[in-house]
Amino acid sequence: MSEEQVQRESMEYDVVIVGAGPAGLSASIRLKQLAQENQTELSVCVLEKGSEVGAHILSGAVLDPIALDELLPNWSELGAPLDTLVTEDRFLYLSERRALKIPNILMPPLLSNRGNYIVSLANVCRWLAEQAETLGVEIYPGFAASEIVYDENGAVKGVATGDMGIARDGTKKDSYTRGMELHGKYTLIAEGVRGSLSKHLLSHFHLDDDREPQKFGIGLKELWQVPPEKHKTGLVVHTMGWPLDNATGGGSFMYHFDDKLVSIGFVVHLNYSNPYLSPFDELQRFKLHPAIKQYLEGGKRISYGARALTEGGLQSVPKLTFPGGALIGCSAGFMNVPRIKGSHNAMKTGMLAAEAAYTAIASGRSRDELVDYSAAYETSHVKKDLRRVRNVKPLWSKFGTILGVGLAGIDMWINQIIPGGLPYTLQHGKPDHKCLVKASQAKPIDYPKPDGVISFDRLSSVYLSNTNHEEDQPVHLKLKNPNIPIDFNLPTYAEPAQRYCPAGVYEVLTDDHGSNPRFQINAQNCVHCKVCDIKDPVQNIDWEVPEGGGGPNYPNM
Repeated sequence: MSEEQVQRESMEYDVVIVGAGPAGLSASIRLKQLAQENQTELSVCVLEKGSEVGAHILSGAVLDPIALDELLPNWSELGAPLDTLVTEDRFLYLSERRALKIPNILMPPLLSNRGNYIVSLANVCRWLAEQAETLGVEIYPGFAASEIVYDENGAVKGVATGDMGIARDGTKKDSYTRGMELHGKYTLIAEGVRGSLSKHLLSHFHLDDDREPQKFGIGLKELWQVPPEKHKTGLVVHTMGWPLDNATGGGSFMYHFDDKLVSIGFVVHLNYSNPYLSPFDELQRFKLHPAIKQYLEGGKRISYGARALTEGGLQSVPKLTFPGGALIGCSAGFMNVPRIKGSHNAMKTGMLAAEAAYTAIASGRSRDELVDYSAAYETSHVKKDLRRVRNVKPLWSKFGTILGVGLAGIDMWINQIIPGGLPYTLQHGKPDHKCLVKASQAKPIDYPKPDGVISFDRLSSVYLSNTNHEEDQPVHLKLKNPNIPIDFNLPTYAEPAQRYCPAGVYEVLTDDHGSNPRFQINAQNCVHCKVCDIKDPVQNIDWEVPEGGGGPNYPNM
């Protein structure tokens, strides 16, 4: 009997949620709150591919508590790990050796972090999971949802977890266990950016057919412990400019919080054009700038990670519902690009979807479209948040950092002063994977050698991410055509996967004479950032979930 013929066991729930991030956990809590308020029973489960809740959560992060205040107004009494209130905002424009401080009075008010908290989003999610479990939510870490399950009418019935114990050659090991199906009246997808199930649903139900293409960035982050005299509790610093050129969008963040901890990171917009650009190496040389290095000298790097970001904003938000479920959080893309914030919107959309699902179930409905969720989004502070900044990314992309960000600032000020802002919404144009120029038209970038003190190499960085995969399992990075990396990408684009991957997953190796190149995938290094799935110029790489529990294990990220 073939694997496909082996009957999977199934479990029935009212609501199945995929992903224990801010959106999924907020949805689960809100569902249980509504059940308690109405003295009804409601079964809710959350699947999480990480080995524990928070293992795969990486964000800056400065948290706007607007959604948390709604979800759990007594969050402080409940011990939420929001301990560092922002005390100072600094905005810098960097040249190679100098830093120009931009006066705060010139910055649009919506960029102010007054009233926000510097947090470890991973720890916030761990705390949210505790609140959810107290309410009766069932959370299953280490179980990766790998497949959508449909009912006889074509509606989403639920999801299936991946089989475990499959060897790299496809044979079953002694530890083989068939995956399980989890069925729900409604299924909420909260996988985060570029999730494999979300990608399938967008295509299957044509959810993004009449939208602008989604735009992405890569965020790389390190956590440092610095000497007490270097630590400025509550300080938030954002920069633009060097080391990126004017045509390449991106910037940095540095947040001082907790006990001598500093989160430092770098974001590169994935519509960059130079195939020789390496986001990882941009972070490393950025840290050598005198304005940044001064805080890190004498400190110790204690963690590293990377994650894709959704940057399309209002124009790229897809249709949110499909028969049997909905997309919530970064699966749909609610990040506010200039604020570098999405967690508050992820939480709120999870809550809105939960309210729609509860109302539907209470009225006896099942596996139809949660139209109330879409309607609620239209009048929510989430859409208002995105609408105010809808033209920032297109202006930045079209006119570059100096002029584009200046124009974007004017646009944000107008949106602040005039309700609704100017009556136009700019388009993004082509998707990120179509933005590379040929290697022959680009200038190679000479990155400095890591000093092992402030700047580091990829492999030592991946080590700090605590990434681990069972090595004897099928490679979860699938090439649609295994010949493309060497036959096309290498001569055309100098095979950019070697550089856009922040974890050294992709290598081009040669023999002792520098001939006969071959493409190697070191899947065990993968930190699940999804950038390869986004940036490959011919979309030849499909990122799929590996065995549950594999991947990074981020502490305090």
